[in-house]
Amino acid sequence: MALSDCGRVDDATAYALHAQAARRALADSGLGREVVDGIASAGLGTLAPVEVAEYLGLRPRWVDSTSVGGATWEVMAAHAADAIAAGHADAVLLVYGSTARADLKARRRTANLSFGARGPLQFEVPYGHTLVAKYAMAARRHMHEYGTTLEQLAQVAVQARANAATNPEAMYREPITVDDVLTGPMIADPFTKLHCCLRSDGGCAVLLAAEEYVADCASTPVWVLGSGEHVSHTTMSEWEDFTVSPAAVSGRLAFERAGVGPADVDIAEIYDAFTYMTLVTLEDLGFCAKGEGGAFVEKGRLLRDGELPTNTDGGGLSAQHPGMRGLFLIVEAVRQLRGDAGEARQVRRGGGRLPEVAVVSGTGGWFCSSGTVVLGR
Repeated sequence: MALSDCGRVDDATAYALHAQAARRALADSGLGREVVDGIASAGLGTLAPVEVAEYLGLRPRWVDSTSVGGATWEVMAAHAADAIAAGHADAVLLVYGSTARADLKARRRTANLSFGARGPLQFEVPYGHTLVAKYAMAARRHMHEYGTTLEQLAQVAVQARANAATNPEAMYREPITVDDVLTGPMIADPFTKLHCCLRSDGGCAVLLAAEEYVADCASTPVWVLGSGEHVSHTTMSEWEDFTVSPAAVSGRLAFERAGVGPADVDIAEIYDAFTYMTLVTLEDLGFCAKGEGGAFVEKGRLLRDGELPTNTDGGGLSAQHPGMRGLFLIVEAVRQLRGDAGEARQVRRGGGRLPEVAVVSGTGGWFCSSGTVVLGR
């Protein structure tokens, strides 16, 4: 696995970031490009992943272009693992790259308020119900239903920033306080600016390979123990409960298939486009009871040396967020499990041991989809 250059990248195309990440991931694996017979990619070009494969000079016999927002990469990882187990592919490259920030700065595109106004979305878009507004509405419902406070939500951002402080690849590393979060510019009530993810450039790649390649790998293997996926809704009126994310299903399936439970998890990498996403996903994965997420996060449990180190690179709130960030979660989980995160930010559990089990949970759309993968050494 590997990242491309990330953060502020003004002199590269999205295709170039794909290629840079792919080359680095192959170098990290120690395997040659000739072993890659599968590719999974989404979000770039008219015929993704065909265009990406051509750019990389690959002719895969297995492809996946599943696109379910930020959860895309966890779902693709599950599909790739199944394909390898079935003998349909030997080595599948998951690769992503985006110049979302640079394109806005250069005015090659504008910020999107919605994903379109056709189909079911036509009944919401004309009323100005933006993506951030959908998450804000869900957060307000949780606050109303369970007494979750703005201060508790702000703790998610504060702890993400503290984790980013030791990550040289994070865009923002300076400490922030709960007061900084609460007094920032309002984006969509109750979310101020620091409740929301940043916008960056960047790419990453992950190579999933059959067990027979382990002996030839240059790095310690990390195993896919189990996975699950679930889609919930696209129209807010069809979402039965704003306080329950699709991770409630994908997480249960992943843990069951992995043969482990939340108590066995050493680290969690959770999609965090907004602070509420982290809080409610922790509940739905079973780390605390429904409605207790606020109390859970306010005790410093998400810090690198906390009870449940979460988003150990700083997450989308502080490290980088170039769009569909789910693949970055897998990269960070692998780094931590292999002990490759660097001494300053490497998670150590009881007795100084390296983490052994990680849960990675991606979310797409506005809690529309979820993919959860359990990884282990």
